[in-house]
Amino acid sequence: MKTIAIIVAGGMGRRMGKDKQFLPIAGKPMVAWSLAAFERSKEVDGIILVVAKNNIAKAEKLKSKKLLAIALSGAERQDSVHNGLALLPRSAKIVLVHDGARPAIDIDTIAAAIRAAKQHGAAVVGVPVKDTVKRVTGDGKRIKETLDRSTLWLAQTPQAFKTSLLLKAYAKIKGSCTDDAMVMEAAGFPVVMVMGSYKNIKATTPEDLEYLERVLAKRS
Repeated sequence: MKTIAIIVAGGMGRRMGKDKQFLPIAGKPMVAWSLAAFERSKEVDGIILVVAKNNIAKAEKLKSKKLLAIALSGAERQDSVHNGLALLPRSAKIVLVHDGARPAIDIDTIAAAIRAAKQHGAAVVGVPVKDTVKRVTGDGKRIKETLDRSTLWLAQTPQAFKTSLLLKAYAKIKGSCTDDAMVMEAAGFPVVMVMGSYKNIKATTPEDLEYLERVLAKRS
């Protein structure tokens, strides 16, 4: 059974003003850390990297024996994933989708996602919410309600699926979805949650980069 990882690294970091996935962090480009994690995973057979056109040359310089292809990113995240899916080999039975802006991913989390996808068809790694969560008004000035955090998790990546199910979901989807689990949900497929890691944050702000620099420096 072939397991293929799609690493999506085509988004523009609006809050950083640059292509964050190729920013240097702990000695190498951010996306290279994710690439290395999937390279080390014994469960992953191949990798497809999705990048913006202006980063093709940078992507081609990344070293990975498992890198099968480089796809161009689309206008939205789901367009980028769709472009990656188009390059899947026919032998791919399980596909993982991972954000290139989550460089602290580890092989244990990857393995857990794959196991859950094989058993349930669709799985997302994530972590329980720690802080109290408030729903606020549109202008953000007034609290409307306090949510029950006992049922709230923060979704992360990788998100793992039986390939046939994810392809069916993408064929059905209309409108914009923020992650692939949402694509599956919109298509009517159940998705399970798997415990991830609080270190596996998405680099969104300069403060995130400072934290990830410390985490990844210990792995160098």
